[in-house]
Amino acid sequence: MRMPLIWFTATLLAAPVLGNSAALQDAIEQDYRQHLAGLFDHFHRNPELSLVEFETAARMASELREAGFEVTEGVGGTGLVAMLENGPGPLVMMRADMDGLPVEEKSGLPYASTATQMDPITGDVVPTMHACGHDVHITSLIGTARRMTALQGEWSGTLMLVVQPAEERVMGAALMRKDGIWERFGTPDYALALHVSAEDVAGKIDITEGSPYAGADTVDIIVHGIGAHGASPHAGKDPIVLASQIVLALQTLVSRELPPRDPGVVTVGSFHAGTKHNIISDRAQLQLTVRNTSLETREQLLSGIERIAKNMGRAAGLPEELLPEVIISTESTPPTINDAALARRLKRAWIEALGEAAVIDNPTKGMGAEDFPYFSMDPAIPSVYWNIGGTPAEDFERAAAGGPAVPSHHSPLFKIAPEPSIRASVESTVVALLELMPN
Repeated sequence: MRMPLIWFTATLLAAPVLGNSAALQDAIEQDYRQHLAGLFDHFHRNPELSLVEFETAARMASELREAGFEVTEGVGGTGLVAMLENGPGPLVMMRADMDGLPVEEKSGLPYASTATQMDPITGDVVPTMHACGHDVHITSLIGTARRMTALQGEWSGTLMLVVQPAEERVMGAALMRKDGIWERFGTPDYALALHVSAEDVAGKIDITEGSPYAGADTVDIIVHGIGAHGASPHAGKDPIVLASQIVLALQTLVSRELPPRDPGVVTVGSFHAGTKHNIISDRAQLQLTVRNTSLETREQLLSGIERIAKNMGRAAGLPEELLPEVIISTESTPPTINDAALARRLKRAWIEALGEAAVIDNPTKGMGAEDFPYFSMDPAIPSVYWNIGGTPAEDFERAAAGGPAVPSHHSPLFKIAPEPSIRASVESTVVALLELMPN
């Protein structure tokens, strides 16, 4: 029964779209009203946490098969790979992440999530929410799949759609690579991804030639000491004092060692030590997040953290076997760096198809991170990652006039305008794919 539905969809919505952006936009608007709006509502009400996105993956597999793709499930855990071969040409990958967050939704939306789920890492039952917009991403990927099937006469090549788990834990892309995604399905000639952005006006395509997302490393520093009575500090080595000195010294890495125009962040997010008022402990632990926008900066920051920690221990008089330990977690990701030439090429294509007003370059103010680089590095694949605006212009105007601030990603108040966000996501992706896989 699948082929008649595909044929019906293609017949109903297909038109000579290449070079006819109005027809593309009309078809996407129609598909949004008939199918994608309800699909988004379903995903938003039913978020799932990283590594346990079982129902989301099952629904995505069903939708992609219905769109005419050959789908392989269980890649890197709950991940999916959907393939559509359509003649000779490049292999182009488009990725969407699907996991939610352990956040209780307080957006007030009529379709707000009330779901709970057991966190596979902690074992706790927690509220869950799509507080970062991944429901937009997977809904848009289905919209893209349906459009590309309907437009098979307009392009040539092989389209690979990747549904990735566990982006919020920066684990999913690496898990899919470890599971041999390139060896099993082919190494893409181009790799693409997008993210809905609460910082941009809904429906705008935000593209930069540089680094849209920072690299992130999770770092632990174990500071050893020699325990003693709080009344006899001379009899021990106080790890709390030493750890405090390390925290302060780390602040010089960005302010005094990085070039002023080279961004970096070293944040100590957690400091744990001691058990009682009058006891000098023998251990303190610092937990850090380290952010950067280039591999060179990353190396400078990580090596600087180890240098400072070790030598502050030496300055405190600790023996070599008790020097602070610096542990860099595998839960890390390099910076996302766009291929500049490819970014310019897609920007031109979007302007030509959708108009100059549709495309912006809004420099990112924060240092949010992404694990997409695991798809675009080793081997190096020309890649572009762009943002789609998700906040109505009037919300920014109210905030500027002293009204409520626009909620950030990961906030329990987070919300986006689904229709302009999803439609612009599908439009920009389809235009990019038609540009890279011409007939």
